[in-house]
Amino acid sequence: MKITLEDLKLDYDFVEKRIIEFIRDYFEKIGVNRAVVGVSGGVDSTVTAFLTVRALGSNKVTALIMPDSKVTPPRDLEDAIRIAEILGVKKYRVDIAGILEGYRENVPFFQANNRIALGNLRARIRMTLLYYYANTNNAIVVGTGDKSELLIGYFTKYGDGGVDILPIGDLYKTQVRQLALHLGVPREIAEKPSSPALWPGQTAEGELGMSYSEVDLVLYSFFDRKIEASKIPQVTGVEEWKVKAILERVSKTSHKRNMPPIPKISGRTLGADLVMPQYFSIEEINEF
Repeated sequence: MKITLEDLKLDYDFVEKRIIEFIRDYFEKIGVNRAVVGVSGGVDSTVTAFLTVRALGSNKVTALIMPDSKVTPPRDLEDAIRIAEILGVKKYRVDIAGILEGYRENVPFFQANNRIALGNLRARIRMTLLYYYANTNNAIVVGTGDKSELLIGYFTKYGDGGVDILPIGDLYKTQVRQLALHLGVPREIAEKPSSPALWPGQTAEGELGMSYSEVDLVLYSFFDRKIEASKIPQVTGVEEWKVKAILERVSKTSHKRNMPPIPKISGRTLGADLVMPQYFSIEEINEF
């Protein structure tokens, strides 16, 4: 048995309809009809914006474009503006370089040379801007993370991981690229190398040390096909060290996907044995 990227192909007509229905259903149940999306110029945020507009209409969606002028590649900014214009949505451009400088000037423990901490700070600044806009405009923050990023923890906790819904969260990166082409996203954006651009020259595959095609083959084999880890190199052709590195990332980043641990004191503790419903409808509340 061999597993290839062909095995990850989906019916993208169905995927499009399913996600659009999911978005509409969520917004209807919580009684909100406005959305805000952080649009970076990358494939994930572009696909998310396309789907959100098709679900709610362009007049109900706002794009926040939040470059750091000292770090963000000019092409990303140009692509983000282009996508907002293609979709016909309201857009705001906020250069976060000045906000970051405010931290530098006012935080006594600021470390200008800590690249990872600064990168995460950029992501968290963007999250606060998205939620500030959402709070002041009765909107929902629509997240842009995909299944590959979520599983390997390639996102910032309480940064780009801080969102209300994740429409493409069950699609691997390679599937998101195919969906992008299906939706009519410009090919140069659909196929652009992924990068959170949290520091100069950063690319996702460069930082991971492997391609997303390899990442997706391993994750799909392990989680979707339930193949033993030791057999994955043989069935995928992905080198053993890469398989181990990918699955170690999944394990070490589990805290990003879970709510903070709570010590058990009462009979029913959140997270341990009590799962709250995601939301109540007004009808359900009135029946209390």
